[in-house]
Amino acid sequence: MPGDANPQVSAAGEAPAARSGPRHVAIIMDGNGRWAQARGRPRLFGHHAGARRVREVVECCPGLGVEYLTIFAFSTENWKRTQTEVAGLMSLFRRYISKEMNALAEKNVRVRFIGDRVRLDAKLIGLMDKLERKTEGNTGTQLTIALNYGGRDEVARATKRLARDVAEGRLDPDKVDEETLPRYLDTHVLPDPDLVIRTSGEARISNFLLWQSAYAEYEFIDTLWPDFTGEELERLCNSYGRRDRRFGAVKT
Repeated sequence: MPGDANPQVSAAGEAPAARSGPRHVAIIMDGNGRWAQARGRPRLFGHHAGARRVREVVECCPGLGVEYLTIFAFSTENWKRTQTEVAGLMSLFRRYISKEMNALAEKNVRVRFIGDRVRLDAKLIGLMDKLERKTEGNTGTQLTIALNYGGRDEVARATKRLARDVAEGRLDPDKVDEETLPRYLDTHVLPDPDLVIRTSGEARISNFLLWQSAYAEYEFIDTLWPDFTGEELERLCNSYGRRDRRFGAVKT
């Protein structure tokens, strides 16, 4: 069942309380393949390097005041890649979860997965479930991994759940507004992202957190994901803190 609406900008356009840095950072981790190819290596070599980079970024979040980190690991569109690359990525996800599970739990990281699990294999789903259960009581960095995730797919699935509740009499259609749908999204327990970062020089959002990022600040940077560092995240968080965020209002 859907949970409480996420605590962000209201329908009236009221902004959340001011803070110097982003509370929730979302990252489109792009550039693994190009990083590997520039070194004469196969694309999967870059994906493995990118997976190792995740640990550093997660570990530096508490010191930057970042409470929530959401990373885009595999999109609904990524199934279009070669069978070899997709199989390699699925193997990488299984290995990453198995390898990092105890470390994440010990570092007080809470892990959640968002996305449609239907196309994922049973072993991977089992590991995802196990990691979520193992870390569900943790109170540190809230790490969300978007796996087989697409923003349009998420909204479509949420709309189906909402329509079902209307059809079965649990929801009055006349009371449906823009505060209603977020309660049916995969991210219903999370605040909306404050800052969305895309690495690798591409300047598009690629179907990532379409609803949730309506008021997010964006940073498109040239750094390829395997080269992204905690220092760069700190620079981007500091830059965010200097932005004038009005949420549609005008300061008087």
